[in-house]
Amino acid sequence: METDFKTIDQYIAMQPERNIVPLEKIRQTIRKAAPDAEETISYQMPAFTYHGILVYFAGFKNHIGLYALPTGNTAFQKELEIYKTGKGSIQFPLDKPIPYELIRKIVKFRIKENEKEMLRKLTLANERKQKKQS
Repeated sequence: METDFKTIDQYIAMQPERNIVPLEKIRQTIRKAAPDAEETISYQMPAFTYHGILVYFAGFKNHIGLYALPTGNTAFQKELEIYKTGKGSIQFPLDKPIPYELIRKIVKFRIKENEKEMLRKLTLANERKQKKQS
């Protein structure tokens, strides 16, 4: 299988047939939740960025992986307890319905996190600038 993907379209096209529909639905779910986010490939996985990485996702033989960074998993710990999770990963088994609404909520949470972090950095930069000017 190709391992040097340039676009999410290329990534999804190279997946086994059973992964294509759920991956495309996850992609569309993320797009709707984060219309200002940009699609990219990072670590050879589809990813969406908005003031930094929002989420990654990837297809595997028996599951779809969603990588919402550790904070995304922590914030939705109760909803995720029925899935296999790691520090920042979630496995959605392909033989069960994919929780698209939960994915939407996680993405919305990550948007707020990234916006808050961007504002924090801007505030720090402005404070430094003001100190230099005084």
